[in-house]
Amino acid sequence: MSGLLAGKRLLVTGVITDASIAFSVARLAQEHGATVVLTGYGRLSLVERIAKRLPSPAPLIELDVTNPDHLEGLADKVREHVDGLDGVVHSIGFAPQTCLGGGFLDAPWEDVATALHVSTFSYKSLAMAALPLMDRGGSVVGLTFDATVAWPVYDWMGVAKAGLESASRYLALHLGKHGIRSNLVSAGPLRTMAARSIPGFDAFEDAWVARAPLGWSLTDQEPAARAVLALLSDWFPATTGEIVHVDGGYHAIGA
Repeated sequence: MSGLLAGKRLLVTGVITDASIAFSVARLAQEHGATVVLTGYGRLSLVERIAKRLPSPAPLIELDVTNPDHLEGLADKVREHVDGLDGVVHSIGFAPQTCLGGGFLDAPWEDVATALHVSTFSYKSLAMAALPLMDRGGSVVGLTFDATVAWPVYDWMGVAKAGLESASRYLALHLGKHGIRSNLVSAGPLRTMAARSIPGFDAFEDAWVARAPLGWSLTDQEPAARAVLALLSDWFPATTGEIVHVDGGYHAIGA
């Protein structure tokens, strides 16, 4: 078998629609020789329907990353389909509406806690749930949205992403002894279901398209997915704790 990920066994979370970055990751991973197992939560029938659009059938496991029983049982459920994992893709994020769209100053702690649990702490939780399957080492890759600055309407999700970026560095520190790398891909704005759920998220899309040195497509998930694949592959064996920007270069331009 040939391909960038030939023989790799991957767990991919976050496939909701075929506009999801995770869907492009799963599709490209299969095309490059990987065996893919998916997880879903809440709308499994939708995920099953979308999964049928992949090049090859992919098993689907129910996983609520805030549910200790789901996390504890994940390794056994994955073993029903593959004998181990070489890579894990974290494409999970959620914040209640009170935490988005300009409500930063008024969001209650209970809602902020939900955002941090699902979007930040789950990165560590997922990695630890998968750790027993990664006895040969491997790669954990998550998706972020540049948390070095404050964005209009992103509010507490921006704080959650900042926590995610820090958590990835700490995972890099603590999982290095297991031969496991932890890296993030910081994608530019994309018109995914997650983005559409944020009121006013389109406020800076035009500016992004106009200012990114390489230009930027709001509907093309493949550049971000390709970066995820590269980090899952063996081509970055000594890279961990890194954030790879896939945003047309927008993050590097001041004005």
